[in-house]
Amino acid sequence: MKTKPHVVIVGGGFGGLETAKRLRKADVRVTLIDRRNYHLFQPLLYQVATGGLSPANIATPLRAILGKQANCEVVLAEVTGFDVANQTLLLADGELEYDILVVAAGATHSYFGRDDWEPLAPGLKTIGDATQIRRRIYLAFEAAERETDPELRTALMTFVIVGGGPTGVELAGALSEIAEHTLKHDFRHINPEDARIMIVEAGPHLLGFYPEELCKRAEEKVRCFNIEVHTHTKLVEITGEHVRLQTGEGDVVVPTRTVLWGAGVKANPLGKKLAAACAMETDRAGHVAVNEHLNLAGHENVYVIGDIATCLGEQGKPLPGLAAVAIQQGAYVAKTIAARANQTWKPTPFRYHDRGTMATIGRAAGVAQIGKRQFCGFFAWLLWLFVHLMLIVQFQNRVLILWQWAWNYVTFNRSARLITGDEEEVIVRPHHKREPEHRDADERESLV
Repeated sequence: MKTKPHVVIVGGGFGGLETAKRLRKADVRVTLIDRRNYHLFQPLLYQVATGGLSPANIATPLRAILGKQANCEVVLAEVTGFDVANQTLLLADGELEYDILVVAAGATHSYFGRDDWEPLAPGLKTIGDATQIRRRIYLAFEAAERETDPELRTALMTFVIVGGGPTGVELAGALSEIAEHTLKHDFRHINPEDARIMIVEAGPHLLGFYPEELCKRAEEKVRCFNIEVHTHTKLVEITGEHVRLQTGEGDVVVPTRTVLWGAGVKANPLGKKLAAACAMETDRAGHVAVNEHLNLAGHENVYVIGDIATCLGEQGKPLPGLAAVAIQQGAYVAKTIAARANQTWKPTPFRYHDRGTMATIGRAAGVAQIGKRQFCGFFAWLLWLFVHLMLIVQFQNRVLILWQWAWNYVTFNRSARLITGDEEEVIVRPHHKREPEHRDADERESLV
């Protein structure tokens, strides 16, 4: 009796999950392995980080997604290495043999050699990251409410976001809505609208992957939300009390207690381990180069897709780390594996079809490019809402998110603005004893 090929997929993100789902009718055995038991919809993590959505809204258990797929098994385990010669995946608690390997392990934060900044400026890649950022944001307002020193209160209400890509812009837009609307009537001693929100970007524009004219329109929209945009500005120091920025006019020190990181990503460390096992090199960010069939050179049974791979597009440039890229790569790999199992495969290279890119930049404002057409404003925001809602895996989550978005839009309420964590982390300790009387508005000071 012929044994079905065993396909092992590492990672339950967009690429890995798409590969597994597309193999449901293929004559193969599929094992999807991940260190977490859920598929995370990362594009909406910033809404968890700002209290707009709960973690369960954007995470779906992998077993719930693949439970009815007879040829697929889900394994919760941590991958530690690869034995390519013996076609074996090394796990923290054992080994797993494969005939075909698909590595879709995703990406993590990059601090450009300054890993000591990570505790001071958390990034946004996991649910844990999102809840930590949410805790820091709302604790800052709580601490400011009890602070009597005007300078310290200003520092507590200063939020510095490093990086002007989609993550940084989306976080800044959500923070602006929190300060101007959500928390407007929640405090007695501070005015949340006094919050200072800064985006620090080393490049010349926010959302730099868009055409220059569209970038300028997006920056104008961002500034309309009372967000400071500092382009051509490099972060050179982060401490628990301030950041130091390098500008064309010299260094500037900004007192702040909340720094959020959205400046860069690097491939999952498994990329370097896989490259070493195959006697290959990675690029500086840890990406593994693949050929036009998404294989590793000399290893036709090993596929690498998504954020961990360097895959060149038609113009010879690496494809961006977008969900759309990973999904199309997963569909291609699944089609290739199924055809090979049926011995009907005809070599055709992978081609990415760019159907457009988009990002939200604040309440009722977005930016989108579809082909040669460019949009900035309300229509782009509606496009963003629709596309992201359709990409949610589980129908139940789509309904919940749609209802939550509608409620948030009408009421400005963010019902998931919970401060969670260890007891010691959520206790606010003011520097000075608060006086019982309220402070007048003209006593508030802002940092320029």
